[in-house]
Amino acid sequence: MSQISEKELSALNDLLTEEELLIKKFQMLAEHATDTEVKDRFLNISQQHQEHFRSLYSQLS
Repeated sequence: MSQISEKELSALNDLLTEEELLIKKFQMLAEHATDTEVKDRFLNISQQHQEHFRSLYSQLS
């Protein structure tokens, strides 16, 4: 892998922070949902953001 610039590293860090926030947000929404279908959808969205986070994080190695 080629070296990433400071600007790219900063952008990657921002994206990781945003994905982490979205993971936590949708997990919290799922915890408070009373409708099973809505709860499952929130958990699914949280998992999608977890995959985005992993994908972005893999760019650091």
